[in-house]
Amino acid sequence: MVIAAVALAAFLFSGMPLFAADGVLSKADQQCLACHSRQGFEKSMAGGESLSLHIPGKAFAQSVHNAIGCAGCHTEIDLAKHPRTSKKKISLRANSIDLVEVCRQCHEDKFKLYEGSVHASLVREGNPMAPLCSDCHSPHSVRADAASEPMGDVPCRKCHSTIYKAYSGSVHGLARASGKKAPICADCHRAHDINAPASGDQVKDACLGCHKEALLAHEKWLPNTERHFQAVSCPVCHVPNASRRVDLRLYDNVAHERVAEKLGVPQFETRARSADTKGLGLDDLALQSLLKEFNSEGNGKTVLRGRLEVSSGVEAHQLAGKNRAIKDCDTCHSEGAAPFQTVTISIVGPDGRPLRYGANKEVLNSATSVNSVGGFYAIGGTRIKLLDVLLLLALAAGIGFPIAHMSLKWLFRKYPRRNAAKSGPESPQAEDSSDTTKL
Repeated sequence: MVIAAVALAAFLFSGMPLFAADGVLSKADQQCLACHSRQGFEKSMAGGESLSLHIPGKAFAQSVHNAIGCAGCHTEIDLAKHPRTSKKKISLRANSIDLVEVCRQCHEDKFKLYEGSVHASLVREGNPMAPLCSDCHSPHSVRADAASEPMGDVPCRKCHSTIYKAYSGSVHGLARASGKKAPICADCHRAHDINAPASGDQVKDACLGCHKEALLAHEKWLPNTERHFQAVSCPVCHVPNASRRVDLRLYDNVAHERVAEKLGVPQFETRARSADTKGLGLDDLALQSLLKEFNSEGNGKTVLRGRLEVSSGVEAHQLAGKNRAIKDCDTCHSEGAAPFQTVTISIVGPDGRPLRYGANKEVLNSATSVNSVGGFYAIGGTRIKLLDVLLLLALAAGIGFPIAHMSLKWLFRKYPRRNAAKSGPESPQAEDSSDTTKL
């Protein structure tokens, strides 16, 4: 049987081309490819699924894995007993999960990064669509210069097709399609330790990493530039047709980071629904109740930090050229401005993705909402008249009280002297002093 298999391999191999121009295959790998280079070569898996066993020989010869050869990863294969037919059938997904450990043997550093990513969190949750190593990296055709491959070959598009379409029409996508240097998915989101963009400053830092002059350029025309950069996401102005919202983030004022939900201990939605007794979205009192719940231990460290952002991930990728960026301040700084009509409250979920709950827009203009708009509110900045009046009164009281105190002190400064002069000779203390002298 073994002799027949070897003879078949030799027969098939006789018609195979050599790939010395791009890479040299070992004799052992050539023997494997005698069968595995055949189109349509596959095996049946559990549940009626089929696993393709076809390996494109030329692509493998040019891949980085050519150096270690087939046996470098498939250590369980014994050519003398291959193929085995007694192995228990498993699903395609289970097979892919098993093979992740093979990748880990050589790529431990990348594996550690991946374990902290949103993708790995989804795998742990049992999401059947969460990407594994082989979903992004075809193990038999991995190239060292994968980052410079054509835009259409980026693996992210397999799952994020709508976002990829939005990116393709953006200033970045159009530039890359025309052969110019421009960022692609991994440049902004990183390749292995991918986190939810809305949970931190990763994407903003990526923008400023390339556009190092952005802060200085904006300071020429944008007042309070640093505050805008902290409280307004880049796409808010650079995606002119996007819908926008205010996201009030629960923030740990002691640890200086966003409040995160603990794995297996869901509290945010439960507490939000409990505070939202009518189910119409959190109003100002319900929002204060929610904050009280998160500060129930008495440390008072959970506060709200407001941020202006676009409403969806698709819109966040539709970046336009800087000549189309919004520079009209009234877009946000006018009474009834559209970005302030939609409000959400958010917390970071166990997998890094934000968990959101709707709130009434009135939470931004009530007497109890000063903390809600902390971080991006300025007197007159949002045309919320009630807050403008309240803050002006507070400012006037803060300045007026010490001025009034000093004025009254100056006006009545002579009275203590007059009283002291009148009462001096007749005071009891003076009489006691006189009596002592007599003694």
